[in-house]
Amino acid sequence: MENKNVENATIGHPVVTSEDLVNHWQGHRRLTRRVIEAFPEKELFEFSIGGMRPFAELAMEMIKIARPGIVGVATGKWDNMDDMPTPKTREGILELWDKVTEQIDAFWPQISPERFQETDVAFGQYENQIYASLFYFIDNEIHHRGQGYVYLRALGMTPPPFWER
Repeated sequence: MENKNVENATIGHPVVTSEDLVNHWQGHRRLTRRVIEAFPEKELFEFSIGGMRPFAELAMEMIKIARPGIVGVATGKWDNMDDMPTPKTREGILELWDKVTEQIDAFWPQISPERFQETDVAFGQYENQIYASLFYFIDNEIHHRGQGYVYLRALGMTPPPFWER
């Protein structure tokens, strides 16, 4: 059953605010950062199970979505996701991760409330409403972080508690 009053209901009283959404995303990013930190250097770049990519590659995918993604969400200008080489060290990945976190904080205030409902073509190929693209960025991170948890467990390590964001 379709609710025809959804649009009107969210104008004055959104379920979450823009600040709630960015805090939720940044909470996930803080947790994923701790997962990156938890990996031994060699295993971050080499360890794999069942043909899945090493966690360094998964972390880079998250970075390559978030960095141009926040710019696209804020400005409508969507750059290529693949223009970044993978750093050779965990510290290099963490440094890049932190720069993207700062970029999210810098661009987020530029997003108007109306922008979240607009339809745009993310990265020139994924047409969706802006809020749905942001949900995808977050969902993708959660999915890949889960792979990191599996890797850490397989390495005999305890991953950070998922609820501590």
